[in-house]
Amino acid sequence: MIFVDACFGKKTPYTPIWMMRQAGRYLPEYMKVRGEAGDFLSLCKDPQKACEVTLQPMDILGVDAAILFSDILVVPLEMGMDLRFVKGEGPIFDNPIKNEADLDKLVVEEAAQKLVYVYDTIKLIREKLADDKALIGFCGSPWTLATYMIEGSGTKTYAVVKKLLYSNPEFMHKILKKVTEVLKLYMSKQIESGVNAVMIFDSWAAALEESAFFEFSWEYMKELSSHLKSKYPNIPIIMFPKGISGYLDKIDGDFDVFGVDWSTPIELAKEKLGDKYVLQGNMEPTRLYNQSAIKEGVDKIVNVMQNNRHIFNLGHGILPDIPVENAKYFIKYAQESTKI
Repeated sequence: MIFVDACFGKKTPYTPIWMMRQAGRYLPEYMKVRGEAGDFLSLCKDPQKACEVTLQPMDILGVDAAILFSDILVVPLEMGMDLRFVKGEGPIFDNPIKNEADLDKLVVEEAAQKLVYVYDTIKLIREKLADDKALIGFCGSPWTLATYMIEGSGTKTYAVVKKLLYSNPEFMHKILKKVTEVLKLYMSKQIESGVNAVMIFDSWAAALEESAFFEFSWEYMKELSSHLKSKYPNIPIIMFPKGISGYLDKIDGDFDVFGVDWSTPIELAKEKLGDKYVLQGNMEPTRLYNQSAIKEGVDKIVNVMQNNRHIFNLGHGILPDIPVENAKYFIKYAQESTKI
């Protein structure tokens, strides 16, 4: 698999490419299946339909890897939290964690077992996906999940979770440890079900100052990746902490690929981390509104990376109103531009 080879820094005939959120709202085919499912969570819980939307970008765009269609918040959902998605607001937990009693109610082993619909989706995808195409599994980082679980929804200020972090760090660590234990089981089951690589998303890394990031986020991401690497050394692990370009000097751990977000200069990431890790990214997603901007962005990344130790991707998820033709152009141009 060209994608797996690239994750391990092996020479490939061209730089492989996929996109975060490639199975998503910009595709009319996705919107049709989502409409049939009824709502977003129902789609996540339907292995046949989740498999279908996972595979759509493979056929429509020609990307080099599929990423499992699911959501990071199915983990706290199955731990025992009440999750609903509200149009225009996003995910809402009606019972956010406020005290030790709330945390004690949440289950670990049972949560991993209840996520069987995810494992069934993986098995279906792997049956239908071409043998030379990789399937990427994923989870949210412990910090990102805990943020939702404590805030009760998305947030711009992180005031509730950061108040807890600074006023009661011991309790914050208890929450993070419990989430990490669930993720160890969950990601192990994803791998055993058939994913060929895993990605850990820390969407809210930039909410934390440097010392807090390494104590409350990165340490738990490292613990999870080290656990998986010890059990499954042949499965590449991709880490994606978004918005931490100022902390790259101190990044370390037992993983293979570092996801570079669009706000981090690719030159800086290459200088600081390019010898230790394969880099993934970091095309600015809004460049996909214009094909000249796509060409300029790809050319710059190719010029910096020189087709070496790199996987093409956006620096965050594709936006819902991107023209499909532009997404196709991005994929094809990146593949053609890096052919040896």
